[in-house]
Amino acid sequence: MTKRRLPRPAELKQILRPKPILLNPTERRLASAHTISDLRMLARMRTPRAAFDYTDGAAELEDSLLRARRAFRSIEFHPNVLRGVSDVDTSVEILGKRSELPFAFAPTGFTRMMNHEGESAVARVAQKAGIPYSLSTMGTTSIEDVAKAAPDARKWFQLYVWRDHAAGDDLMKRAWEAGFDTLMLTVDTPVGGARMRDVRNGLTIPPALTMKTFLDGATHPAWWINLLTTEPLTFASLSHFDGTVAELLNKLFDPTLNFDDLDWVRSAWPGKLVVKGIQNADDARDVVKHGADAVLISNHGGRQLDRAPTPLELLPSVLDQVNGEAEVWLDTGILSGGDIVAAMARGADACLIGRAFLYGLMAGGERGVQRTVDILRTEMVRTMQLLGVRKISDLRPSHATLR
Repeated sequence: MTKRRLPRPAELKQILRPKPILLNPTERRLASAHTISDLRMLARMRTPRAAFDYTDGAAELEDSLLRARRAFRSIEFHPNVLRGVSDVDTSVEILGKRSELPFAFAPTGFTRMMNHEGESAVARVAQKAGIPYSLSTMGTTSIEDVAKAAPDARKWFQLYVWRDHAAGDDLMKRAWEAGFDTLMLTVDTPVGGARMRDVRNGLTIPPALTMKTFLDGATHPAWWINLLTTEPLTFASLSHFDGTVAELLNKLFDPTLNFDDLDWVRSAWPGKLVVKGIQNADDARDVVKHGADAVLISNHGGRQLDRAPTPLELLPSVLDQVNGEAEVWLDTGILSGGDIVAAMARGADACLIGRAFLYGLMAGGERGVQRTVDILRTEMVRTMQLLGVRKISDLRPSHATLR
């Protein structure tokens, strides 16, 4: 027979520890998010389908994105033990300046469509976190307003070369005068990719209040209220456009883009130059010869050419061709701090994240973006500790192999 007794009050006190009650609904919502996947689920619940799918989707069958994510999932970590990892340093140098974490916020278009706080909120989080922020040509907050929102953040500007070079020249001048120190030239967009979710949703900029979107909006009233009661969507690069996203991209992208355009940008931009959209090692070597300070291995988040090379798998050959003459960065498919550690172990100098912070933005505005950073930082530190690594520079390819 088991002998029973009444529990003592002190014993009950140890067990009965309810969580603090969070009165703010945003804080309460974000407190339940422990991974980027959790933020994605919250984002999906809070954002109309067309806006969510614009972030979440990719081109055609979305194989490029699926392969990128599968590559990170196939990483096998090889830890060392007995290394003493009570203190972990996640900082790196990116193009000669310290970043507290080895990643930057990637340029994302139409950001205020995801959440009305938009690019300014993301830039403020970057400033607090001590990491770079990239403003897109297709951003919905002006260069000058982003600079005012986060005056002490390290700011980069992403450029699409238009058919009209004068427009690009004006954007570069504005960005430099506003304190943006790095230009990111995107070269994988001679035309827009076939983003089928956007086509099926009939996504327009600004969003059109059709019967379909009206019915969807009925389940997302806060999103519509915020959209309609804040400043209209405008762009860093143009004041207004009526039409679908695909029509806008094909109007702006230049199918004649070539190395002469790269030379023109290099001569016109006084700061650091990054070429974004590298998908083979020979191109990486060539753009470095034309003056790139860094190359970003990227298939545009799987949003351009479907079945494109997977950046993580392409990394070793690009590193061989560049041979230390420029930094080599990586994006696409990164959804955890472990993914970032894996990329850095395999030789990347930095990573860029896009969807991850947009999920946070949709889930809870600026606080949601901060939650993204907190999650990734926590996951990075834990992964490094379990690998027996105290600083990023101690990571080696032997720590993370592709199975």
